Amino acid sequence: MKKRIGSYPRVRTEGDGRGVVSQAGGVLLVETIRKTGLDRAISAALAPWHKLRAVHDPGKVLLDVALAVALGGDCLADVGM
Repeated sequence: MKKRIGSYPRVRTEGDGRGVVSQAGGVLLVETIRKTGLDRAISAALAPWHKLRAVHDPGKVLLDVALAVALGGDCLADVGM
């Protein structure tokens, strides 16, 4: 991953066959979220629930859970994938 734009880093792809991942469809979802501004819109909508000392943005957490479910995750630990 190259450089951070919005909530998700910009993904760099190469065609050399190394670093192939089984969840490559997630790249399309992340790019769609980033390009449409959905990450910023959800973060703004959930801003009232963002506590002052909170480490994680509630909008980013919600999108991470949604992406994990879309990619076949079946438990909360799959968000790290």
